[in-house]
Amino acid sequence: MTISDPQIITLGGEEYAVVPRVEYDALRNAVEEDAMDAALMQRALEDPDQELVPFDLVKRIASGENPVRVWRTYRGRKAGELAATAGIAASYLSDIENGRKPGSVNAMKRIATALSVSVDDLI
Repeated sequence: MTISDPQIITLGGEEYAVVPRVEYDALRNAVEEDAMDAALMQRALEDPDQELVPFDLVKRIASGENPVRVWRTYRGRKAGELAATAGIAASYLSDIENGRKPGSVNAMKRIATALSVSVDDLI
């Protein structure tokens, strides 16, 4: 949004900026959105069950890396260890992480539990 140069007027010794109504409305909406974002962030920070994850993790998943592998490495787990904890074959976990198999619903639930994440975080 580009704001035009405001007209400055003085009333009662105080200076005021006068902007077109459309710009005023846009500025007001931006402030309200920022306030809502700040409130949501504060609520998330105060929730002891809310896990905050590094932006790098989110970026890796968004760029196409397999979420199971990203979460596994973030948690510092070895593939064989995760497979054993989840009760699946290491070769099956490898197939999931390398995109050769999608992973059954049951396997994804087990992996999610072993990584302490939701299934949604893995799909």
